[in-house]
Amino acid sequence: MTDYTVTETLDVKGQNCPMPVVKTKQAMDGLAAGDVLEVLATDPGSMSDLGGWAETQSNAELLGQEEAGDIYKHYVRKTE
Repeated sequence: MTDYTVTETLDVKGQNCPMPVVKTKQAMDGLAAGDVLEVLATDPGSMSDLGGWAETQSNAELLGQEEAGDIYKHYVRKTE
């Protein structure tokens, strides 16, 4: 059970590094504080790439990641 509600979904399936991170940053810029972005990716590297990216951002919090078959799901909250 999650304690957040997805506000927007970003589909970057079929795109490889660095595009999932680039597109996530662009999508986050358009969100309000508290909004949660769900990122759907097929690049296995997105698991570490998006986690690392979120750690370097003052306005992004990685809430969770999961693998569903060949889809990698990432949940990022905009914090400010």
